[in-house]
Amino acid sequence: MTPGDEHDYGEHTGTRLRLPETDPYGGARRPARSSSRSLVTVVGVVVLLIAAIAFANRGGDDSGSSGTATEANKPETKSTAPTGTKPVESKRAGIPSGFARTEQGAQSAAANYAVALGSTGMFKKDSRHSLVDAVYTTGAAAKLQGAMDQAYSADFLAKMGLDAGGAAPKGNTFVSRVVPVGTTVEAYSDTTAKVAVWYLGLIGMSGTTSTDPVTSSWKTWTFDLTWADGDWKIAADTQRNGPAPVPGDDQAATSDEISKAIEEYGGFTYAR
Repeated sequence: MTPGDEHDYGEHTGTRLRLPETDPYGGARRPARSSSRSLVTVVGVVVLLIAAIAFANRGGDDSGSSGTATEANKPETKSTAPTGTKPVESKRAGIPSGFARTEQGAQSAAANYAVALGSTGMFKKDSRHSLVDAVYTTGAAAKLQGAMDQAYSADFLAKMGLDAGGAAPKGNTFVSRVVPVGTTVEAYSDTTAKVAVWYLGLIGMSGTTSTDPVTSSWKTWTFDLTWADGDWKIAADTQRNGPAPVPGDDQAATSDEISKAIEEYGGFTYAR
């Protein structure tokens, strides 16, 4: 299971993540993969050297430059590279809003909506209703509210270790986060956009008595957006697994370390 895809409801579909049968909070490590790690290290060093040489060559001779960017140096308009455009400043229900009516604006909206829909706020009825009303079209929200209330039932919340109101047990921290890695525009017009968000999801209960430790998964969340009420809104959305990179050999953190990190590190407002 991963944030945002706990259940299937209407057009908002997803998959379930199988949690590990062993508790990673014990600090166990995966068996060492010396040969593969050595190869990765060598490749990494080569890549860094090439990058350093390229960077040095780029800035080594600017005698013929007037200080203005050339067409060759400009980033591709659909890349995920930062553009320098200032992020939106307004919010609705705590979610960034007022995105530009452009491809970049649609990408920013999709990334921020993924974060909101993958948050812990979705596990509490009042905040869930506010989030859904804020990011979906009026018609889509009306259809989803009832279905989501059924999906986030007391039984389901109990399986996640939460009480009927969506609260974690005392001394435990419930974690549900979506961290966008990149976005791409699959289709765009003046009134509609189809944007895919590749993200890393975190979900689980951090605590010494938890049997559902925080785990990670990789997903792609695709949003069908429409321009309504002066902003991009979700008309429909789907999810699929991956693409997932090869797991590293990082040692699993303790429950205290995870809880502390969740409390200390806030999220971002995403603007391409």
